[in-house]
Amino acid sequence: MNISQTENLNKNTENIDTATTLDVVKMINNEDFNAVNAVQKCLPEISKAVDIIVENFNNGGRLIYFGAGTSGRLGVLDASECPPTFSTPETMVVGVIAGGDHALRHAIEGAEDKPEFAKEDFDKLNINENDTVVAISASGNAAYVVEILKLAKEKNCKTIAVTSNKNALTKEFADIFICAETGAEAISGSTRMKAGTAQKLILNMLTTASMVKIGKVYKNYMIDVKPTNDKLKKRAVKITASIAEVDEQKAQEVLSANGYKIKHAILNLKYGLSEDEAERLIKENNGVLRKIFEKL
Repeated sequence: MNISQTENLNKNTENIDTATTLDVVKMINNEDFNAVNAVQKCLPEISKAVDIIVENFNNGGRLIYFGAGTSGRLGVLDASECPPTFSTPETMVVGVIAGGDHALRHAIEGAEDKPEFAKEDFDKLNINENDTVVAISASGNAAYVVEILKLAKEKNCKTIAVTSNKNALTKEFADIFICAETGAEAISGSTRMKAGTAQKLILNMLTTASMVKIGKVYKNYMIDVKPTNDKLKKRAVKITASIAEVDEQKAQEVLSANGYKIKHAILNLKYGLSEDEAERLIKENNGVLRKIFEKL
């Protein structure tokens, strides 16, 4: 039987139930460092995965996460944060959890063991060869994600597996196998802990690095942020003022007038371009501000 390393007993925490409260949290914190170190060892694979995602984005494809339980929730979380952060369409990065949205807040018994759930979820999305399918599973053995990868390969999709088990079944069906070996959990088998932390770090990298590569970031400014609240509107003003080299009051005036289109405001303030001229350049250069600056 293929038993995940995450199910092993952790010798470092075997007396956690008799420890002081401070020592309990110290034990957990010490184990958390393993998650960061494990992800660092996966950077070459993560980089390759990003290149695949970017290529598929440029061909009109999507990034689609599939997972069950904690893994599924993390995929949904990462996907849901892309539209406000990068102004992506809600269909560009998608998160799917076994058992449906109800499973986000409630455990659905046995959902990860049901390949029929995978078929149903996969078919709903009309997945094609331009899409990147990412299967997230701490053990990499859940029937749901294994079936997802099989279905994706039938559609000639590029596939990525994210796991903490080097012997995961998902390895057989993944073009890129990202295995952050976090080891035994502080509480045996509780993969919402180190394995989940590693998954969150990896998903952060997959989307953030991909968005950087397709021009959603200039320097390290979030230039495609969707200013839907006061905090984000203030951020948009600071970004615009800094890049356009004007004071914040002037940036505020232009952004208020154009509906908080940051790139348009920067091109207006920096080069005196009208909104139509800015829009043309943005489209011609796929929204990459650095390319536009090089031409002006």
